[in-house]
Amino acid sequence: MKYLYLFIILFTLHLPLLAQNWQGGGRPGGPNQGQRPNIEIKGKVVDATSNTPLEFATISVFSKRDSSLMGGGLTDVNGDFTVQSKIGKLFAVVEYIGYQKQVIDPIPIDREKIKSGEKVVQIGEIKVSNEGLELAEVEVRAEKSETQFALDKRVFNVGKDLANRGGSAEDILNNVPSITVDTEGEVSLRGSTGVRILVNGKPSNLASAENANSLRQIPSNMIEKVEVITNPSARYEAEGMAGIINIILKKDKGNGFNGSFDVTVGLPEIYGLAANVNYRKGKINWFANYGLNYRRVPGGGTLYQEIYKNDTTEILEQTRTMDRGGLSNSIRFGIDYFIKEKETLTGAFLYRISDERNNSTLTYDDYINDLDNLAFTTLREEEETEEESGLQYSLNYRKEFSSREHTLNISAQYEDDLETESSDFDQTLTNIATGITEALEQKANNSEGEKMWLFQADYVKPISKKNRYEFGVRSSFRNIGNDYKVETLEDDTWISDPNFTNEFIYDEQIHAAYAQYGNKITERLSYQVGLRAEYALISTELLETNFVNERDTLNFFPSAFLNYEIQKGNAFQASYSRRIKRPGFWQLNPFFTFMDNRNFFSGNPNLNPEYTDSYELNYLRFFEKATFSTSLYYRHTKGVMERIRQVNISDGTSTIQPKNLSTRNDYGLELTASYKAIKWLRLNGDFNFFRSITDGSDLANDLGFDNLESDTYTWTGRMSSNFNFWNSDLQFRFNYRAPRETTQGQRQSIYHLDIGWSKDFLKSKDLTATISVKDLFNSRKRRYSTFGEDFFNEGEFQWRSRTASLTLSYRVNQKKQRRRRGGYNGGGGEF
Repeated sequence: MKYLYLFIILFTLHLPLLAQNWQGGGRPGGPNQGQRPNIEIKGKVVDATSNTPLEFATISVFSKRDSSLMGGGLTDVNGDFTVQSKIGKLFAVVEYIGYQKQVIDPIPIDREKIKSGEKVVQIGEIKVSNEGLELAEVEVRAEKSETQFALDKRVFNVGKDLANRGGSAEDILNNVPSITVDTEGEVSLRGSTGVRILVNGKPSNLASAENANSLRQIPSNMIEKVEVITNPSARYEAEGMAGIINIILKKDKGNGFNGSFDVTVGLPEIYGLAANVNYRKGKINWFANYGLNYRRVPGGGTLYQEIYKNDTTEILEQTRTMDRGGLSNSIRFGIDYFIKEKETLTGAFLYRISDERNNSTLTYDDYINDLDNLAFTTLREEEETEEESGLQYSLNYRKEFSSREHTLNISAQYEDDLETESSDFDQTLTNIATGITEALEQKANNSEGEKMWLFQADYVKPISKKNRYEFGVRSSFRNIGNDYKVETLEDDTWISDPNFTNEFIYDEQIHAAYAQYGNKITERLSYQVGLRAEYALISTELLETNFVNERDTLNFFPSAFLNYEIQKGNAFQASYSRRIKRPGFWQLNPFFTFMDNRNFFSGNPNLNPEYTDSYELNYLRFFEKATFSTSLYYRHTKGVMERIRQVNISDGTSTIQPKNLSTRNDYGLELTASYKAIKWLRLNGDFNFFRSITDGSDLANDLGFDNLESDTYTWTGRMSSNFNFWNSDLQFRFNYRAPRETTQGQRQSIYHLDIGWSKDFLKSKDLTATISVKDLFNSRKRRYSTFGEDFFNEGEFQWRSRTASLTLSYRVNQKKQRRRRGGYNGGGGEF
């Protein structure tokens, strides 16, 4: 509760500052705040060469009489802008990082139309030219805010995340508002794990919610931004009941050659190299990203367990230490070919490879009735070799017709991934009473291959200025094969263990089509409705037993959005969508993990999907120095998938397996704020409070449990502060996750503090040094307790300990991006 009080106090202290801006009218710029504007100035900003819309370009309107600022704003994703101003003799300045400043003098105002009641002045399309190599002569201080807001999504710009320089995609996600990543790499959105992770808008094994290790292998240097979409429309695939996280990789389009190069060193053992470059000439733009990382990170955990057998209590104390890591490489290469003014063909290739050596030691101490009566002690050691490789090819075609909103996108993608693991186990058991020692040698080999094909097409057609429709189709094919084998050494002969040896095949086909229609009823009120149909054919097969499980389903997923814009930067949105979470490969795979021979994890081939109805009410308010958004949400989920622990009383082993519970109802309130307090200080905060009610009574009866129900109130919070002084930046970020009741126990609180500091060097300021410390107090540990009718256990686990690193970044023909004023990314969202 003390952390909850701390967050409430911090938010309360900021309210008077926000109120000052609220009273000012909430409109960015100008001495006319609080007054009703006379006119709206509208237009579009595009690249002069490619005619690509430029998002986040700055438009400032000045009075010709005394050059005072009359209004200002930013372009949205389509390059469109609307600026409010008093009528008069005006001129406008358009600025965008890396482009020449464009001045419109004068702004053409037809006073006769104004007198007749027409309040909109159309400037039209403004073309700005890239400065190319000449950019090195000018210092452009216009940097995007760390977090930018829209009604339908939030955008986290990685360039300002000092604490995670030299880190991985997992580090980035763990510091994005609404997202939490636990110590084992499981990603949650607003407290729910049913989240879909995309890379550049498409599913990829580069970043899979099913494979936590994949996120750790993407260098943070390759990521430009992260989009969080909590209630997606029918345009997006229905997978992910909690929402969608879209990781956007870096790709520049500046003329000539430009790029950035990073070198990272750190403790315990962290070494990294990264490069992001592009070269553009005429109709061709080449781009490439490369990341090389070597790291070894220690971790570990403890477990205390009691098993009740008649008049006897068996007690287990377990300790685990780990040393994991190795070398990983990622390279991405691509080309944009501008066929015509409004046609672009993009091809990209990505290859990643990793080689890890992982060591772990497990110690089991077995007691009878109390901790003074030690019966057995066991030492189990593992040496694992893990090798992964992956290929990805993608091709994308984009055509714009008579207007920017009239578009056709066609894309294709192919992936081929392979992972092999080989483990050697040495175990020694000692009987304390007799002193007799028993030795055991085992080995396990696992080979897993995956292939995926994806085809997608989207078409958007405006019917008029106020309405449009769009539709699209999508097909994906996945094939995964897993060959797992465990052997035990008996009399100098390796004997296969049939309980842990099998080959598992997973085939998946998903075919989808969607349509949606949007209409702007008035200048302030708009809506959008959509419907998505998905046909899924999923088959699993155990080759040893010839057991085949085939399922085919046809589901419809509607979505609806209602948007009301009070004024620019002040809007409401109500939304609804139906979502699905299909069980992943490892959730269906019935093989047992084998590193810990007391605690096993197994998939469930009979697991069914979750279905969720999601409702949201969002409010967004943009001030001159602050942005504030709040969301009320409700999710109703059927067929909830949850890991259930069962203890075998006879031998004391535990099995964790996913099961389908009945229902879950989540009610929540999320508050997010960004505030530029003074010139040298910027504050960001995120607070999510929710109630989660889970009903698993039907399953409890089947398993013989007293109950599998929970009703929990919990919250997560994140606060960051950025200080700018002496031409350097200092960042503090604190994360906290409150305790949470589960159907079988409780998860304890998790908290950690990250720090980052950066400073520019050289006269051109092309060199930046960043020092970062993750988990300063080494407190990021998963702590939990689980109980049943015949057992109780509690433990803690830490995947990695505190790390510290130094990153040097050198830019060629680029300038360090500084923050743009404000952080509002349009009010229309999908509209």
